[in-house]
Amino acid sequence: MGMDVGSSSGGSMASPNVVPLIDILLVLIIIFMVITPLTPKGLDALVPQPSPNKQENVELENKTVVVQVLMNGKLKINQDDTTWENLEGRLADIFKTRAEKVMFVKGDDNIPFANVANVIDIAHSAGVDKVGLITAKIEAGG
Repeated sequence: MGMDVGSSSGGSMASPNVVPLIDILLVLIIIFMVITPLTPKGLDALVPQPSPNKQENVELENKTVVVQVLMNGKLKINQDDTTWENLEGRLADIFKTRAEKVMFVKGDDNIPFANVANVIDIAHSAGVDKVGLITAKIEAGG
């Protein structure tokens, strides 16, 4: 607390010293800025990148798992037909021996997104860590 001396009214007048309060507020702002997480939460999206080497492409195709959701409601795992009931078991069998548990989902243009989301949920239930989406533009290499 400070005092103003020599005012015209003749008495002493107290005025609060706000500098320590401002210092405390600045320190609190810095603390809250540091402890607030800066990374947004969301789903990780993976996009397959085309390889310039053809030999690496063949090896990558043997390793990559792509689940296709077709317009008629059917499913394919790397060109092998499967059903909705068998999907989780087949994915669990495929990924139980793999270290990298990454899968891609490719859907026809006019299917409801609920079908793709259902495949993603089943994949996570089967133990797949990361699920990427393949679009027509990505598949064309653009």
